[in-house]
Amino acid sequence: MVFIYKYKAENSIIWDRFIDSSKNGTFMLKRAYMDYHSNRFIDNSLMFYIDEKLVAVLPASKHNTQIRSHGGLTYGGLIMSKKIMVQQVLDIFDALKSYLKENGFESLLYKRIPNIYYRYPSDEDLYALFRCGANLIRRDISSTIYLPSKINFSERRKRGCKHAVKNNIEVRQSFDFERYIELLTDVLKKYHNAIPVHTASELQSLANNFPENIKLYAAYSGNRMLAGVILYVTETVAHAQYIANSDEGRCIGALDCIFDFLINNQFSMIEYFDFGISTENAGLYLNDGLITQKQEFGGRGISYDFYELKV
Repeated sequence: MVFIYKYKAENSIIWDRFIDSSKNGTFMLKRAYMDYHSNRFIDNSLMFYIDEKLVAVLPASKHNTQIRSHGGLTYGGLIMSKKIMVQQVLDIFDALKSYLKENGFESLLYKRIPNIYYRYPSDEDLYALFRCGANLIRRDISSTIYLPSKINFSERRKRGCKHAVKNNIEVRQSFDFERYIELLTDVLKKYHNAIPVHTASELQSLANNFPENIKLYAAYSGNRMLAGVILYVTETVAHAQYIANSDEGRCIGALDCIFDFLINNQFSMIEYFDFGISTENAGLYLNDGLITQKQEFGGRGISYDFYELKV
């Protein structure tokens, strides 16, 4: 029998230990990351026990009559023990549907973890969603490099790297999150009419909490930051969370130089390098220019899927 308990702050150590030992959890699903924006979301994370053992958790937030997994995260979904069986996951989803209905919820928005983050096969939830009649309501496409057998850069990207070298561009890890957010803010405002999700102080705090997972790499001309990439690093993936390139950097291949350093040197021993999605409007619009650039570095398609389960 499945017992469901709503997460409480006093369970944080148990939660984090489970994420570390799970087969598909990442640092983004640990409480120190999830709770930094707790003022923006009503947490409704759940913990699932079978035979008095914690076998799964669901990072989640409440949005009127809908539960989302999680409203403040790129992905969420069911985080599972390595020992869990398919039959137990089916039981969990049956129990979850009953829990949602009993607590006045009408649906679950399920942001499935892309399989590049798995440490062990973890598709039991996908089968359970099918069995429960969940519908795929959104699919974003990301561009990912399989680093053990990566595709060569396009000639245009190679020329950009050579141009950066000729202009004495230096790529190094940076801790100047304030300057980077200034650069990112300028780029997003000018080209996308948008603002960064994180502030400089939030990113600095998160990087302090997760120094092995959140890293900033920047291209410099002397002491001037021309471009930068913030990476979220897990056991299997180096993910470009934020990418910014100044007008000067665009002219001399600063960003090309950064990606060459990251892909071919700094993270060449990890399994995947992920550039992030190139879609808008819930996946229905593909930004052709953006995805072309990522594909020229060798990125190929990985989907980020959203399911809706009505109860």
